[in-house]
Amino acid sequence: MFIHGDVGLGKTHLLQAICLAVREKNPGVSLCYLSAEGFVTQFIDAVKRGGMTDFRHRFRDVDILIIDDIQTLGTKGQTQEEFFHTFNSLYQAQKQIVLSSDAAPELIPDLQKRLVSRFKWGLVTQIEAPCFETRTAILQSNAQLRGINLPLDVASYIAQAIDTNIRELEGAIGTLQIHASVDGSEINLDLARRILTGSPSRPKKARHITIQTIVDAVTEFYGIRLSELQSKRRARSVTLPRQVCMFFARKFTQHSLEEVGRFFGGRDHTTVIHAVRMVESRRDADPEFDADVRTLEAQLQPMPGPTKVLT
Repeated sequence: MFIHGDVGLGKTHLLQAICLAVREKNPGVSLCYLSAEGFVTQFIDAVKRGGMTDFRHRFRDVDILIIDDIQTLGTKGQTQEEFFHTFNSLYQAQKQIVLSSDAAPELIPDLQKRLVSRFKWGLVTQIEAPCFETRTAILQSNAQLRGINLPLDVASYIAQAIDTNIRELEGAIGTLQIHASVDGSEINLDLARRILTGSPSRPKKARHITIQTIVDAVTEFYGIRLSELQSKRRARSVTLPRQVCMFFARKFTQHSLEEVGRFFGGRDHTTVIHAVRMVESRRDADPEFDADVRTLEAQLQPMPGPTKVLT
């Protein structure tokens, strides 16, 4: 089972819930749960001290292997090789494997194709951001656990303002609780507006943009496939959409130049810098292209006016 979705949507909680449910129903099951970073750390330690035999037994002689944040393996070539054999060993023994990731298998940068293929062998499911009603219920449940009274209008206000990340919802409750305690006041709509936005006006919703979001929009707009963007092709019909993707990735995400380059076919940081500059230059010289970029930008995140990208 492969679970993917943006940060803060509860993937780790879901994996831990699976562990607890398994332990409750069948205490005798051999279960191993850790993060991909933990797998990498233990692998490096085993290599250093010559303990690969013990390492392999630890992860291959289990009934269920559950690994969180598997996208971390994307830049770890040797560890990928080891995990590939671990995966095969468990799969052939008909054991259960559960993985979580911030991105779908095919969108994890630098992940070996054979691992991408194997990650798709089972159930691949995406966790999406909760709807307004669910966000409101989460807020009220969290407030109840904290022992505070959260009026419905305040919960609705926060749910409208924060629509991408459950952690941010919980953080908003904590912020209100602290300020209400310090001020000796009740939690109400005026306090929420003052503390969470700094003004009495209703906050605008901000969309969390990922490389996957950008790729989906650009490939649909230009009628091109992701595999072409990641290929070595230099035809203009491929190069231009690829440069637009890199431009938006630098503008809307926190990925480094190197990470963006690796995602789009293993290109280096200079290629990304060149792509950003080419898009900026062409926008200035070609009104039609500038209109296309504005259209895509509006689909990703409505914002007034053009913004320059720092490279």
